[in-house]
Amino acid sequence: MTPKLGINLGYWGIGPQGPEAVDLVRLAESNGFESVWVAESYGSDVVSVLAWLAAQTDTIKLGAAIMQVPARPPAAAAMAGATIDALSGGRFMFGFGPSGPQVSEGWYGVPYAKPWGRTREYIEVVREIIAREGPLDHQGEHYRLPMPGGTGQGKALKLNFHPLRNEIPVFVGAIGRKSVEMAAEICDGWIPIFFSPDAFEDTWGRHLAAGFEKGGRERSDLEISPSIQVAIDGDLEVAKNVVRAGLLLYLGGMGSRETNFYVDLACRFGFEEEALRVQALFLDGKRDEAFQAIPDELVDATSLVGTEAEVTERIERFTRVGIDRLICSPVHLDAGERTHTVERLAAIVGSTD
Repeated sequence: MTPKLGINLGYWGIGPQGPEAVDLVRLAESNGFESVWVAESYGSDVVSVLAWLAAQTDTIKLGAAIMQVPARPPAAAAMAGATIDALSGGRFMFGFGPSGPQVSEGWYGVPYAKPWGRTREYIEVVREIIAREGPLDHQGEHYRLPMPGGTGQGKALKLNFHPLRNEIPVFVGAIGRKSVEMAAEICDGWIPIFFSPDAFEDTWGRHLAAGFEKGGRERSDLEISPSIQVAIDGDLEVAKNVVRAGLLLYLGGMGSRETNFYVDLACRFGFEEEALRVQALFLDGKRDEAFQAIPDELVDATSLVGTEAEVTERIERFTRVGIDRLICSPVHLDAGERTHTVERLAAIVGSTD
């Protein structure tokens, strides 16, 4: 069974925005793409963009990839999700992740201690709120609701409207060993970034298996939905440079020398020497050299950039390892080439379904 297709808008202002974004999402919707996904870090937020898209689309599902846990209390996330779900007729999907220490502590002012324990409990609270089985009384390690102390007037509450659905799918954006195990144990879906189907089993297989066993679940209980950059035909050299620029940002700028999850992942893919060199050059201020140091092999391993025949062959690799959904970011700079990519991608998946 070939994967479902999602379209990824990424960060507002870096990816498509305004009418261009709407046109891309409507194009994807008309070509059978099942979902659209939106990101946030320290700029645009997921909630606003998905609510805006809900009113301008009809059938495509609306996914958060991802809502950052330190950005809002779990009650605020649950309220936003229930509201978008109601506005869109049941098309919303949660996606959560703890971000990293630089953003969590530097932007949101939230300590980064026990990030995945906090995320696990965050998901529990969100699900309790959406289920609406009674007033929220959650006394955990990270969240205590109603909160103790204060004025003493805190009250156990529940959503003051009935959500359209009492269960909304919950995805997590995870790439670490324990976080992927948690995804397999408790979540409806998992969104890995910089995904390589060839490295899938060696990198994550045992961690997924451990999570399924711990949760008493099966592989079919988790939708594996990697986020991947795509370009079919057109100016492929420019497209590969866009992929390379994204790798540069994550390997060099999304973390510190001490903590960079994406460097760790590239090392696990077999690119340790190259990833560490890119990071070191970037942090030393040598960004042009860092860009040039990203090998073509890493670009090819983590993207779908090529001729239609080449992309078709690579999608077959995703199918063979059982991927459920491809969340695709068209990386061509030319609008016509992006349209071509979306249409041909839909045709490829449709022809091999």
